[in-house]
Amino acid sequence: MTAPLTSVYAEYRPRLAPGRFVACTWTQVNRGAREYRQLVVPDGCSDLTWQDGAVRLVGPDRAAWRAPLAAGSAIAGVRLRPGAARILLGRMPVEEVLGAQVPLESVTADVALLTERLAATDSPQAAVRVLEEFVAALAPRYEPDAAVEQVLRMLRSGGMSPHVPALADAVGLSERQLRRRFTEAVGYGPKTLHSILRFQHALDLGRSGAPGLAAIAYQAGYADQAHFAREVRRLAGVTPSELLGAGG
Repeated sequence: MTAPLTSVYAEYRPRLAPGRFVACTWTQVNRGAREYRQLVVPDGCSDLTWQDGAVRLVGPDRAAWRAPLAAGSAIAGVRLRPGAARILLGRMPVEEVLGAQVPLESVTADVALLTERLAATDSPQAAVRVLEEFVAALAPRYEPDAAVEQVLRMLRSGGMSPHVPALADAVGLSERQLRRRFTEAVGYGPKTLHSILRFQHALDLGRSGAPGLAAIAYQAGYADQAHFAREVRRLAGVTPSELLGAGG
C-alpha cells in the first residue's frame, strides 16, 4: 500500500497580478502528525508568504535550505519572478534580503490591513487570493529597470552568454553599471542567475521524463553529466538522483 502524502504542495496561475512579475501563487499543507521540512532550492525568485500568523518576504536563495512546516499547518505564497521583488521593496536593493526571511512590515508600508485580512481567511487558498490582491494593487506603480529586464529576457531565452561584458554591451551599459543595477534588482549578478536558471531548466527536464541524467545534462547545456552533478550538489546539497527521485 502506498503511504499517504503528509505534505501537499500546489501551484496556481496568477489571476490578478501580472504574469510578467508573478510566476505563480502556491499553497502547502502538512496533513501529517509531525513537522515536515521542505527542501527549498534556488530559483532566482522571491516569495511573499503567510504562515503562522505572519506575513514575510522570502528573498532569493544562493543555496538550498529546509523550510519547516508544523503538523497540521499551512503556508500560502506568491512567487515573484527574478527582478520583481522591488514591487514590495521599493528602492531597497534586493541583495539586502538575499537568503533572508524578513517581516513584510520591515520593508513595506501599510501592511496592517493586509495582515488583518489574512488573519480573517479560513483556508490557504483564501490567503493566496488576499496576497495576490496585495501584489496586484502595487504592481501598476512598479517601474522595473529596463536594462535589467532586457538582460533577464536574454538569460531566460538561453540565446545569450552570461558573460557580463557581452551583456553590458548589448544593453549599452558599462560592466560596472550592469553589475550594480542587476544585483540591486535581482539579488546577485547575471552569471549566478544564469547558473540557477540552467539548474531549474534541468529540473524541469528531469520531471518531464527526460531519459537519464546524461540527457538532462546535455539538453540543459552542461558540459557533461559530471558538471551537472557538481552544480546540483552545489545548489541543492544532494545528488541529481536524490533531487529528482530517480535512479542514475
